[in-house]
Amino acid sequence: MYGEGILVARTGLRAADAGTSTAAATRRGPVVAALMLAMGLVALDSTVVATAVPQIVGDLGGFAYFSWLFSGYLLAVTVTLPVYGKLSDTFGRKPVLVAGAVLFLLGSLLSGLAWDMGSLIAFRVVQGLGGGALQGTVQTLAADLFPLRERPRIQARLSTVWAMSAVAGPGVGGLLAAYAGWRWIFLVNLPVGALALWMIVRHLREPRTAAADAAARPPVDWAGALAIFACGGVLLTALVQGGVAWPWLSAPSLLLFGAGLVLAALVVVIERRAADPVIPGWVWRRRTIAAVNLSLGAMGLLMVAPTVFLPTYAQGVLGLEPVAAGFVMSVWTLTWPVSAALSQHLYRRIGFRDTGLVGIGVTALALGAFQLLPYPGSVWQPVLLMAVVGAGLGLFSAPLLVGVQSTVGWSERGTTTASVLFCRQTGQTVGASLFGAVANGVLASRLGGGDLDAVTRALDSGAGVPEATGRALAAATQAVYLGAAVAAVVAFVVLLTLAPRRFPVLATSAEAPGE
Repeated sequence: MYGEGILVARTGLRAADAGTSTAAATRRGPVVAALMLAMGLVALDSTVVATAVPQIVGDLGGFAYFSWLFSGYLLAVTVTLPVYGKLSDTFGRKPVLVAGAVLFLLGSLLSGLAWDMGSLIAFRVVQGLGGGALQGTVQTLAADLFPLRERPRIQARLSTVWAMSAVAGPGVGGLLAAYAGWRWIFLVNLPVGALALWMIVRHLREPRTAAADAAARPPVDWAGALAIFACGGVLLTALVQGGVAWPWLSAPSLLLFGAGLVLAALVVVIERRAADPVIPGWVWRRRTIAAVNLSLGAMGLLMVAPTVFLPTYAQGVLGLEPVAAGFVMSVWTLTWPVSAALSQHLYRRIGFRDTGLVGIGVTALALGAFQLLPYPGSVWQPVLLMAVVGAGLGLFSAPLLVGVQSTVGWSERGTTTASVLFCRQTGQTVGASLFGAVANGVLASRLGGGDLDAVTRALDSGAGVPEATGRALAAATQAVYLGAAVAAVVAFVVLLTLAPRRFPVLATSAEAPGE
């Protein structure tokens, strides 16, 4: 089977440093550029759209449902990741990537032509169906194209794309919404995506043996794919909307969670009977993959703290303007890719697992130190902590992703990568719901159970936040960061106890698609 090699158990990294074929290397530059463009479309999406919400609601109405502009997209991306991973292992990366790009561009075009909030939400779901293919397949191709010793470099480039998107996205979205109209935040994807699509079609060459490998496989498990899509959609909807659109113990929440559990049982039954399941059992039976999945799921959970709650802290407690608050949040996205690029120098010496332990250990300490910040404190204090958090997560996530991709051959790499990304995305969804409930509980307690919307009105007034409200925001943010620190400790323990000290890396003779 293509990409399979000699299993090097408990050895160092040199055995897996087989180089990429010369023919593939000649095509690698344009393909990498196309992958970065495609990843940029996905990375920019949420940050660009967020800044245009007032203009969108003002034009289309539907304020009560605008949160589904983000939830619908997120749900579609998350639940399709395992399906696209399996399809890329079956049919090859190129068809899945091309189909995903076409779907994303179609969703962008339709979103730009939307006539009301309902249609825009539906078209955002179409975008998400394409975004799931782009996100998972780009990460898989990054491992296909580069031998092990070079993978930190491509991971650093992709991390840089996310960092630049986090920094530039709000400004780009604001400019487009103010001067070109909100529809252009979707339509601008078309020329960029078309360029990426053309470069992929023109330059990406799959290995010839991949087609033969796919022909020998059993039929695609479409029943399992549909069941996974339905189960993930129902459960993630319950998590996203619970405590927001309806109370946690209300009939809609209980109904959705109940239906999700029934569908989960159905998924298990279908996947056990399938000849070639979408989520094969080996994803969880292999210690290395299971440990990475669980630990990166915990990382997804802790990432909610700086992403969602830090900007509010910066405005309400530190008294910063929105632009300056965005800078405080973006610091960690700047140190992350630098740390990811440098991580190879550490994991070549001590291994993937121990490098991940160092990274998540540093992250846990920095998140826990947030409890020590004085009120109101100085701006440099959270900025320093977030720089350390970003550096720690770069040391944690990049080695684990590179390492786990190196333990499987070509025919299993898409499924493995998709499982990792699915767990991380699910962790973020759970974290948003969990930490949102924690923050609201602390705010209600500190403010005497008053109207929590008063906090939003105080932030929007521009007249400054009353001290009582500021202290309540500080306490709520510290509680969230404490929860994030606990999630980091969980990731540390999972990695320490479940993952082997040396990943069982495959020594492969060809790790990239040839001509």
